[in-house]
Amino acid sequence: MLNVLKRLENPKRPLLGPNVKALKFWGLLLPENIYMKYFYLLMHVLVTIFTATEYVDIWFIKYDLNLILNNLKITMLATMSVLKITTFLYWQQHWKDIIEYVTRADLAQRTTDDVEKNVLITKSTRYCRKITLFYWSLMYTTVVIVIFQPIFKYFLSRNYRENVKNGTDSYLQVVSSWVPWDKSTIPGYLIASAFQSYAAIYGGGWITSFDSNAMVIMVFFKAELELLKIDCSNMFGTETKPVSDEVALKRLKDCHRRHVELLKYSRLFDACLSPIMLLYMFVCSVMLCVTAYQITSETSAMQQFLTTEYLVFGIAQLFIYCWHSNDVYYASLQLSQGPYESLWWYRDVSHRKNLYILTAQFSRVVVFSAGPFTKLTVATFLSIIKGAYSYYTLLSKSQTK
Repeated sequence: MLNVLKRLENPKRPLLGPNVKALKFWGLLLPENIYMKYFYLLMHVLVTIFTATEYVDIWFIKYDLNLILNNLKITMLATMSVLKITTFLYWQQHWKDIIEYVTRADLAQRTTDDVEKNVLITKSTRYCRKITLFYWSLMYTTVVIVIFQPIFKYFLSRNYRENVKNGTDSYLQVVSSWVPWDKSTIPGYLIASAFQSYAAIYGGGWITSFDSNAMVIMVFFKAELELLKIDCSNMFGTETKPVSDEVALKRLKDCHRRHVELLKYSRLFDACLSPIMLLYMFVCSVMLCVTAYQITSETSAMQQFLTTEYLVFGIAQLFIYCWHSNDVYYASLQLSQGPYESLWWYRDVSHRKNLYILTAQFSRVVVFSAGPFTKLTVATFLSIIKGAYSYYTLLSKSQTK
């Protein structure tokens, strides 16, 4: 995976190189070539149709709670993937503007000779690569488990294998979905499994490219706020090397411009992400509840392990978003300290007035939201976990009566 990331590096995009290439590979950033564009749109339509068949299958398994829960666990995640891609394609120009801004602002800061800023930029870039590698690994591990789960269960569970042979049990599907042919026969089951595996792989590619790109952009906003704070503290130079009034005014204007631009694109980013995160919270609550219930009700140790990994993936998805949004929030709160760390007391009244105006502008908090109802913070994540546990308790008690 590290070698793959190195090959995906782009000198023109030192921060978002691997993420942008992933977006292009999975067809979120549509190519200019008309034939390739329609090819990717066709792939998107096929996965969307497949997601609809997952809902259709609920009607045929409505009398079996375990099958319904297993279906919902995958279907709701697939629905989120479809909505992510649909909104990304619909707001494609907005996402391109955000990506170009991140690249432009990142390149502008990498030309600095400031040791402290260089350390921060290097640290942020390495962290982005680590979080991208971690998320990709977690996602594709989940996809592999989902695809090979029927094989694992068939060879590792003797009772299930015997039940399938004598006809008292059916083949476990890769993903619960409806198909217009008989899945109980070997040919029909294999064809359905192939289509389900394709949807799982492509849906996994959607999730990894979209989520990792959004997470790296959040890391960028935090780093940009911290870099802006450093520049504000150095606005008037040092006691041993003070700068002229002209240079100080130029630095102040640059800090103002950068903050205005940061606010503009952070709000645009939030506008593109917020509707997704609102539904994401609801879906994760249900998904975590269902998965936790399946772990406690499952008797097979292997099945419990596979379901636990899926639970870890679901928790990690939501936690990473809330954690990075929380970081951006606290970095924006600390930004106003930057001007006060400068040599403001060393300058005349006109500079102090300008600095006061700049500090007032810095009071605008940057934080990402989940719709109009709540902010993406660690506190929100804990509330969702508590809610999911409450749903799980209610579901468990209803089954024991």
